Formats: sequence, structure tokens, C-alpha cells
Amino acid sequence: MQLSSVAIPDGSTIELIHCEPSCGGRNVSPDLAWSGAPDGTSSFGLTVFDPDAPTGSGWWHWICFDIPQHLTSLDPDQGPQASMRQWTNDYGYLGYGGPCPPPGPAHRYVFTVYALDVDTLDVPDDATSAACRMTLLAHSVASASFTATFGRTS
Repeated sequence: MQLSSVAIPDGSTIELIHCEPSCGGRNVSPDLAWSGAPDGTSSFGLTVFDPDAPTGSGWWHWICFDIPQHLTSLDPDQGPQASMRQWTNDYGYLGYGGPCPPPGPAHRYVFTVYALDVDTLDVPDDATSAACRMTLLAHSVASASFTATFGRTS
């Protein structure tokens, strides 16, 4: 599988528009496109994760799943379609939460798409984010990722 973004190419620096407002951004989720899903793929999931966050366990910026099998891209700032579900990110709200690391070295942001073997994940609305991610991984038959960075001095 392959995952790409015109706005955020692999290895690039994330532009401010995609960052949290508290860091001066507009929190616009980037365009994403994926291809090469294996036969038997029934739906897709997406995550954005910062492994460098000073929490000891990273920071989840986006968890989105139940993306229909016929969709192979998301436009910039595209919210979930009717059948798509988003989970609470580590900021505490549903949907995409852009970068806003503490001042210091740049952080890495790992964008991942998962090909899933079910149309919908059986995740109750009150499940924890961790339970949601575990279910996502349990149904993953393939995945693709790219990494970009963002840092700030103040």
C-alpha cells in the first residue's frame, strides 16, 4: 500500500495551516490519498500519531475509521462522511487535531492508513481511544505510512 499527501509530502515540514490554533494554525486536515489495498479490503482507517510527545506514550492527533472501501482519498479539511467515524483525539475532541508541540526540537507526525477486513469496526461509542485503536489494528490487513515534522521555538 501507499499513502501520500500533496500538502504534506513524506519527510516534509508541516505547514502552519495544518496546526492547532493555539500554535497559530487553522487546524485544516491535509489531503490524503492511498492506493494498493490488498484484495479483501472492506474499509479503511486513518491515524495521525506524534511519537515524540512528552507524555511517555505519544499523542494521538486523529483516529478515523469505517471509511468505505470505494474511497481512496480525503480532500483537505474534509470531515467524516456519513458512514465514517472519528474518535476523540488526545486534545479531547473528535476529529483531526493538528500539531502543537511544546517549544523545542521538531516532533515527528506519522500519518497511517489501514486496510481493514470489515466494513465497520464494532466499537461502542463509549469505548476508550485505546480500545478503538486496538480494534483497528486487530482488523488491519495492510497499512502504509509517511512521516512529516513540525517544531516551534516559542
